[in-house]
Amino acid sequence: MCGEAFPVQARDIKLSTWNLDWLSLKQTGDPALPDDVHGRKPNDFIRLHHYATHLNADIIAFQEVDGPEPAARVFDPQTYQIIISQAPVIQRVGLAVKRPLKVTVNEELSALDVVGPDASHHLRTGLDVTVSDGTSHLRILVVHLKTGCWDQPLTQRKHSCPTLYQQFQILEDWIAERQDEGEPYAVLGDFNRRLTLHDPLMQQIEHDAPVLLTTAGKASPCWSGEYFIDHIMLGNEARSWLIPDSLRVMTYRNDTLPDGLSDHCPVSVRLHLP
Repeated sequence: MCGEAFPVQARDIKLSTWNLDWLSLKQTGDPALPDDVHGRKPNDFIRLHHYATHLNADIIAFQEVDGPEPAARVFDPQTYQIIISQAPVIQRVGLAVKRPLKVTVNEELSALDVVGPDASHHLRTGLDVTVSDGTSHLRILVVHLKTGCWDQPLTQRKHSCPTLYQQFQILEDWIAERQDEGEPYAVLGDFNRRLTLHDPLMQQIEHDAPVLLTTAGKASPCWSGEYFIDHIMLGNEARSWLIPDSLRVMTYRNDTLPDGLSDHCPVSVRLHLP
């Protein structure tokens, strides 16, 4: 699926990631929703749409969205092209891309669903998309990795850590392929890991490819000053596209009714496309 390319010119774009926290049209009590997850009210979508408009990003990677319909209530289809993962889960990843940027959908990174085809509960796959302004292009991988292994060492073999380690190995392979091909790329989304430059998982990635972790050394105002778990990584030429000090977090602090929004805030950087 693609849009119309606009005239050739250098431009800045805003690249964001936003976990929308069980965004679904299903109602409370629906068997597809966990018992502790409540269905969304119409006003929740109105408020989220307001924040999406205020965010005003050119490319938004989003997570935990149950298909194109709830996504279209947050991101205006007249403004954004919406691409959603085909994974058989309710918490899917997706991408909202401002028109008239050009979009090419690549094969999903289904290997991130490391539990296998016969599992009763599947994990989220990675959405692989190439976005172009008619001159420059950016390969984008949207991810939402296994929760629960926030900063444990690689020796941790309990809970969700072995699953997250497997997923990072798959990410490393995808990044190594992009490195070999030489194309500019970004990996962004909810990593469910407080990545820093000293994290052994980050060091494993950088062993094979020099990647710019835009959130490195920063704390998130959305998580009471903890390190980020929502990240934007840039590779190859895209590392030089980052506009210095452009990392931003949009918070809900002025919202009198934060419930019904999300427990994550949108994280953004700006890139200068040549």
